[in-house]
Amino acid sequence: MPVGSGDRGRTGRGGAARRWLALGTAVLATSGLLTLMTPADARAASSCAGRAVRSLPFSTGTVHIHRGGGYVCAVTVPKDPGPKRSMLVSVQARGNRPVVDKGRYRYRAGPVTVHAGQRCVRVKGKVGRGSVSSGWILC
Repeated sequence: MPVGSGDRGRTGRGGAARRWLALGTAVLATSGLLTLMTPADARAASSCAGRAVRSLPFSTGTVHIHRGGGYVCAVTVPKDPGPKRSMLVSVQARGNRPVVDKGRYRYRAGPVTVHAGQRCVRVKGKVGRGSVSSGWILC
């Protein structure tokens, strides 16, 4: 075979890269770090900074809550994304007014971010007729 034909055979880096990718995927899968996420969960996870601290599931969706650097961020995602429907996400740090994102969305309401410092927060979420309210959390 000619040297520049693109077929690297057993000695080229192409095979090694595939083996490393397969090994990495196997390690992540067995450790539980590689999970199957729905597209809505992936968008929710990527839209807030910080680490995921809590999820509040309810009949028609889930509110994902992230915290980092004194800020709290929340996103509401529906169980079945698709048609536009009424959604809401609200985050309120104790002593302040709530920050709300409300409207007709397909995939998510939010993200909504507030500076909470060390204060408790109250999170609310709604998709269609289903809703959830956390009470004061993350104190």
